[in-house]
Formats: sequence, C-alpha cells, structure tokens
Amino acid sequence: MVLMLRLGLPGRDLVRAPGLGSAWNHWGGTGRVSDRDITAEEEQEEVENLKSIRKYLTSNVAYGQTGIRDVHLELKDLTMRGRKGNLHFIRFPTYDLPVFLQMAQQKQFSSLHTSLCATGGGAYKFEDDFMTVSGLELWKLDEIDCLIKGVLFIDSVGFNGQSQCFYLENPKDPERCQKIPYNLENPYPLLLVNIGSGVSILAVYSKDNYKRVTGTSLGGGTFFGLCCLLTGCSTFEEALEMASLGDSTKVDKLVRDIYGGDYERFGLPGYAVASSFGNMMSKEKRDSVSKEDLARATLVTITNNIGSIARMCAVNENINRVVFVGNFLRINTISMKLLAYALEYWSKGQLKAFFLEHEGYFGAVGALLELLTTIT
Repeated sequence: MVLMLRLGLPGRDLVRAPGLGSAWNHWGGTGRVSDRDITAEEEQEEVENLKSIRKYLTSNVAYGQTGIRDVHLELKDLTMRGRKGNLHFIRFPTYDLPVFLQMAQQKQFSSLHTSLCATGGGAYKFEDDFMTVSGLELWKLDEIDCLIKGVLFIDSVGFNGQSQCFYLENPKDPERCQKIPYNLENPYPLLLVNIGSGVSILAVYSKDNYKRVTGTSLGGGTFFGLCCLLTGCSTFEEALEMASLGDSTKVDKLVRDIYGGDYERFGLPGYAVASSFGNMMSKEKRDSVSKEDLARATLVTITNNIGSIARMCAVNENINRVVFVGNFLRINTISMKLLAYALEYWSKGQLKAFFLEHEGYFGAVGALLELLTTIT
C-alpha cells in the first residue's frame, strides 16, 4: 500500500493506491529505499496488517466526522508503471489533522513501514506531528512539480472512460448551463491556475518546461477566513452553502449604481462590479444585508480577482487555454461559472476556462508518480 499526501490549506488530500507499488516500501531520511531482514512470522504479520488497513479504508466512505473518501472520483483498473489497481481519494481538513494521525496510529500504519509521501506547505509544518503521534516519516516532494505531473497524468488516463477536462457552456444561464467534455490533447501551452489557500499561476510549455508566472495571497483561505469573520460559519462547506443563498449585488457597488446603467464608452455593462463591498460604506445598506449576502459577495470578490489576474497572465504569456484546479473549486459551481463567464466575456471569446474533475488531488497523484519513478 502506498499513501500520498498533499498538505495545505484549507483542506488536505490523501490518495491511496492499493496494489500499486510494493506492499511495504519504506524510506529513510534521504528518501531512498532501505532493506531489512524480517522473519517469516514478521512478514505474515505485515500481510495481515496490510489486509486490515486496506479493508478499513476501502469499506468505509467516512473516517470520523471529517474524513471523506470521494468514491465518485475513484479511478478503476488503472495501470501505473506496469502495476494495475484502483486509485482511491481520501481527504481530511487541515484543521482536523489529529483525526488522521489518530487513525494512522490506531490502524498501525507505521508497522508496515508505509511510504508516506507529502507535498505542500503542511509537509513541513506538520512533519513533527506525524512522527510524534503516529511514528510516520514524511518524504517531502516539491509541490509545483507534483501538481503538474499529476495534472498531465490524470488528464492523459481520463476518468474511467470519460473526459477528465471540461468547460461550462452558457455559464450565466441557470437553465442552459452545462458541462461540456473537452479533450486536452496536445495541451501545451496552458496556463494552470492552482487555487488553494492562496493562488499560484503556472505557464506550462511542456511536461518538463514550466514556470510560476505569479500568484496572489487572496485565495480559498481568504474566502473561508473572511466568511468566518463576517458570518460566523465554521466550515468551508457551510460558507459555500451560505454564499449560494445570498445576493452579492446588495453588498457590492455596481457600474449601474454609479452611472445609472452601462458605461458604454469602455464597454462596461451595468451589472459589472465597480467596487467590491462598496455599498457597505452606507450604514443603511449595512443594516439591510444578510450573512448570506456577505458570504456571496466574499466569494464573488475573491473569484473575480483570481479571474482578472489569470486573464492578464494569459495575455502576457500568449496562452489561450486556462485550466483551473485546486480545493477551492470543490463543490463550488458558483466560482466555476464566474470564472468561465469572466474569461470569455472580458477576452471577447479569445480565452476559455477549463476545469478538471479531480480538482485538488493532483499534487498527491504527482507524489505517487514520483515515488513509482524512484522505486522502479
């Protein structure tokens, strides 16, 4: 069994690959495979422990109150480096990290000398916790390298016979909006926008040639943090649910609020946001808005900012395909629709926003690929 982690905020992703790689690879501090002598009895005990862990992970869809196995994302009969198996995706929120560590301790993950590869900022932040609580060492891998490897690989294998990549047609029309599969064949160049706690924007010219163009600190962590302050919500899911019920136009000042309609000279429609949270300068309007309105306005503010920066980067890099990934987009159709519409509208049809079904798991998949490259 091989465990891969992508550690970061606001969520943490765990990908498990039963049947891929050796049953109990183990890593020293240098990240190299080490050998050890074991008796037949010890080997049999490890086999039984492995069976027990595999049964626990694959027979449950929830682990405690916050651990979730995304069954709908499982990749079946996948061949990697000549090995065939199913790829399972399990996530725990970072704020509830102790639940995962307790599970690892109770199920004796460390008794198998399981390879625990980690990427993202949390790979450093929580390294001591993994060793202290559950006796697990982390093999830390570069986040950007793993992200791109994971994206390109998952897109190449598809999604159980379906397309991994898609775009949204008619994103502003609730009745006509639909997902359209897209074959990301010959993907280069592409702009990869990874939305987690913050945002990194990467220009990818080939599988080995890519660079970080820029980023912004205003990302998913900003949305969630501001929603906690403004609405008192306690989970990302709750924040999105509130946003889905709110009306951001009560909070934001629009072009029509300033000009009485469209600003035709510069092609600005009346419904465009002129000032995010601009209406909140008025006490009367502050008193009339709901927490749901504030959540929606926060989501629109963060998403519009990301879309604007992505569009400018695409123009500067002369790239017309922009792929958005990251945990921020999980169950977040509002932001996907906003990004899809904004890129196409403001570029006059020259840019299109693409999305991937596995959203925030690509770093973990890239870590798995890196491990398999090392041990084969």
